[in-house]
Amino acid sequence: MNEGLPFQDGEQVLLTDQRGKRHLIFLRKSETFHADRGWIAHDAIIGQSDGTWVRSSMGLRYLALRATLAEYVLEMPRGAQVIYPKDLAMIMFWADIYPGCRVLEAGTGSAALTLALLRAVGPEGRVITYEQRDEFARRALANIHTRLGEVTTLTVRLRPVEDGIGDEEPVDRVILDLPEPWRLTDAVAGVLRPGGIFLSYVPTIIQSHQISETLRRDRRWALVETFETLVRPWNIEGQSVRPFHRMVAHTGFITVTRRVVPEEGSPPPPPFPDREEGA
Repeated sequence: MNEGLPFQDGEQVLLTDQRGKRHLIFLRKSETFHADRGWIAHDAIIGQSDGTWVRSSMGLRYLALRATLAEYVLEMPRGAQVIYPKDLAMIMFWADIYPGCRVLEAGTGSAALTLALLRAVGPEGRVITYEQRDEFARRALANIHTRLGEVTTLTVRLRPVEDGIGDEEPVDRVILDLPEPWRLTDAVAGVLRPGGIFLSYVPTIIQSHQISETLRRDRRWALVETFETLVRPWNIEGQSVRPFHRMVAHTGFITVTRRVVPEEGSPPPPPFPDREEGA
C-alpha cells in the first residue's frame, strides 16, 4: 500500500461513479478504462492524489480512491463466497485478534478473513490457514498477494483441517468457517492454549445449535455465546431521513467460546441429546 502518495503505475485504484457503481482496476501507463458512460485514460489518474475526481470522455465524474480492505473484499475476484465486512469486523473483535497473535483458520475460501487476520496479527504474528480445494487456495493466494504483496506470516495447508490440526503447535485463536465445526471441537481443544478463543461461523441456526450444544457439554469450554449481525443503512438527505429499503441482514451466525482448564471435582455438564443419533 502506498498510503499518502500519488497513484502509481501498477497499483490498484477504486473508481466510483456518481451512481455509486464501483470498478476496481489496475493502473497501467497508456491503458484506458472503459465503462458504459465513456472512457478514462489511466495516465489521467497516475500521479494524482488519493481522493481525486476524474471525468470520463462523456463527462461522468468518478472518484479515484485506494480501496479499503472492506471495499477490496467486496470487489476482489472470488473462488468461494466471502465473509462480508460486517461479519469480519465482529469476528476480529470478538475473537480478539491482536498484533503477535498466532491464529489457525479453516477454510480459506477467497481469503477475505485471511486478509483481515494477516493485517491484525502484524509482522510478529502468524496465520495458519487450511483449504482443501486447490482452486480456492490459488484464488485466495492471488487475492492476498494483490492486496499485501509477498507475506511472510502466512502458512497455507492444502488439506482438510482435521488431517493436520493435531500436528500444529499451540495457537492463541482458532476460527472455523466450516459446515460441521462440532466434529472438530476435541481437536481444537488440543491445539488451542488455555484462555484462547475459539470462534465458529456458520450460515444456519441448526448448525449453531449443534456447535453450541457440543461445546457446552465439554468442561474444556466456557462462556459460549451465539449471535448474528444485522446492518441497516440510513438515507439522510436534507429533510428526508429514513432507513434504506434494503439492508444487509442475515449472512451467518457467530459462536464464540473460551478454552479453559477443567475444574477438578466439578459436576458433569448437563446431558444434551446427540443430534446425529436422535434425528
